[in-house]
Amino acid sequence: MTSLPRASDLAYNHLLDRILTLQLPPGEPINEQAIADEMGLSRIPIHEAVLRLAIDGFIVTMPRRGSRVTPLQLDDIRDMFEAREAIECGVAHIAARRASNADLANLRRLIEAAEQTRESTDYDKFLRDDLAIHQFLVGMVRNSQLQAAADRLLLHNQRLWRSYWSSQPVRTSTMISHSDLLLALEAGDSDGASRAMRQHIGASLDLLQSSLRSST
Repeated sequence: MTSLPRASDLAYNHLLDRILTLQLPPGEPINEQAIADEMGLSRIPIHEAVLRLAIDGFIVTMPRRGSRVTPLQLDDIRDMFEAREAIECGVAHIAARRASNADLANLRRLIEAAEQTRESTDYDKFLRDDLAIHQFLVGMVRNSQLQAAADRLLLHNQRLWRSYWSSQPVRTSTMISHSDLLLALEAGDSDGASRAMRQHIGASLDLLQSSLRSST
């Protein structure tokens, strides 16, 4: 018998989705009672969800001042991308050694789909395609600890890019390709895969940094 999701899990997923899609934008105060009323829940599961989201870095809680969606600050973004580089470059290095033919075929399909989306400049679909690629790549190494760490960072990445494209023109050139990474993985080139991932992450960071600097 399948158990029903806990109220706090429902609240967590609801709030996370609103944060990732910028319905709750960076810096927005969190009104727990209003959210409870909206969802038809008591305030307790909402508060539990807020605490979990604070642990995951999506919400900032301040004593006697309530909670708000974590602002997008340059130093925090650099820290996040430093963590992504440490994890995902290592993942790419390992995946090049461990990937099965089936893994590579599935990854190629995901990357080809993302390349088609790049041509349409549908940034919301590209973000979903990009997330699927990075999550699948982490899954290829079959390490639950790496998966958990990477998943949280990749969700933060979704919020950053939605914020970027909410104020920047959508161009194919700003949708960073994964083609070099795929070639290295298919060749079983661990160093090349790690290098391609580092270049991919570095290009993403450069775009996001330039956008934040121009908005301040």
